[in-house]
Amino acid sequence: MNTRSLIAAALGALIAAASLPASAQDMIPAEQAVRHVGKSGMVCGRVDRTRHAQNTEGEPTFLYMGGSFPRHTFSARIPGSIRGNFRPSPEELQGKDICVVGNIQRDASRAEIAVSSPSNIKLADIR
Repeated sequence: MNTRSLIAAALGALIAAASLPASAQDMIPAEQAVRHVGKSGMVCGRVDRTRHAQNTEGEPTFLYMGGSFPRHTFSARIPGSIRGNFRPSPEELQGKDICVVGNIQRDASRAEIAVSSPSNIKLADIR
């Protein structure tokens, strides 16, 4: 294969890859989310525990992933103002595999996404 053919084949592969839908390679495991702080991403994993912090300002609900609170590596924070919009409810997500899309921020030594809409959380089939 000559150089021109090799370059054409590589370019074709890049164009084909760019047109594919998001894949498992785009998923960030909850345990690795802290490496992506400051970036937008899709963090995926099992919800180990949920907690509705009713006595905290804004009454957020936390979905803890990558371990159970307080040893989790990632959390999704749902503001109380949109909590009622979730079907299934946040508590029903405990034990389920989900993906959370958004801007990954640092919360102490962990990573967190502040959820702004129910569409930011999807049930996932993670294997």
